[in-house]
Amino acid sequence: MTTSPHDSHRPPETRRSRRKGQRAEEGAREVPLVEKPQFSSYYGRPVVKAPPWGDEIAAYLFLGGLAGGSSLLAVGARWTDRPLLRRNARLTALGAVGLGTAALIHDLGRPERFLYMLRTFKPTSPMSMGTWLLSSFSTAAAVTAAVEVDRLSVCRLPLGPARRVLRVCESPAEVGTTLLAAPLASYTGALLADTAVPTWNAGRDELPFLFASSAALAASGAALVSTPPGQTQPARGLSAAAAIGEVASMKIMKKRMHPAEAEPLENGAPGTMLRWAERLTLAGTAGSVLLGGRRPTAVLSGLLLLGGSALTRVGILRAGISSAEDPRHTIEPQKDRLERRRARGVVDDSITTAG
Repeated sequence: MTTSPHDSHRPPETRRSRRKGQRAEEGAREVPLVEKPQFSSYYGRPVVKAPPWGDEIAAYLFLGGLAGGSSLLAVGARWTDRPLLRRNARLTALGAVGLGTAALIHDLGRPERFLYMLRTFKPTSPMSMGTWLLSSFSTAAAVTAAVEVDRLSVCRLPLGPARRVLRVCESPAEVGTTLLAAPLASYTGALLADTAVPTWNAGRDELPFLFASSAALAASGAALVSTPPGQTQPARGLSAAAAIGEVASMKIMKKRMHPAEAEPLENGAPGTMLRWAERLTLAGTAGSVLLGGRRPTAVLSGLLLLGGSALTRVGILRAGISSAEDPRHTIEPQKDRLERRRARGVVDDSITTAG
């Protein structure tokens, strides 16, 4: 028998007794020298670096959606002649976008970094477009909210000639918020999907729709809490449509993902958040549609919708960060995609697909 100096590295082989009828070569099986691969990386570091986003960005994701959804709801209230709903939705939009901007600037560390992002206008960059969207929307929302505050004070504010300017600018500002509301509510989904984070990138087709539905739910919830039931019919109808959109988008997104990419959405703290988000959304929608005509149940339903929307945004954020921290969520989908390409005969366009 031929030997080699490397034989000393072999693990000891256990001699098995061969039963009658077994093939002869079955007894000559070799013990595998390579252990089953573990999904790790160089020096134990993740393959993809998770973004250092914390509670400030989670608040910004929620408040930006609330602002965009409330502006659209204010337009519907004006068309249906519901002044209280219009006023409350406009004030909610300004308050939400103001707090969201403050949270974003706090996360940036220095306020001037936000101004630096306004130096360029790059349509292919969700970050650049988001900065301009936020700034433009905030300006228009401030005008409409100022008009509502002046009306609320019965024109007693010492505005002087500025009052007439505000009234002239109200309609153009409302048009601006209407055009920018939907992009503001959904662009953060495109922003997350534009990264290399496995779970976010895998949901790039559904995340904008999911975030738009979540924004509508938040706006409906805020309207139910702040507005008398007699004027909340548009908010109640919007909550039903938004709930269907959010639940459907989430399920479609999970179904299209690789199991390793969808796993963070179902397990751990993010999975718990998203399950509770769905429960609160369905309960709040049922309450708003069936019992929204009564003030106590309308307020409770609105709080449930706000909680469900917030948990959806935070759960998506943390699920993506969790997927970046574990190399398996990056490696397994890549290996499966390569195998499918090889099965289709695509082996000549990249060194990673060569057989």
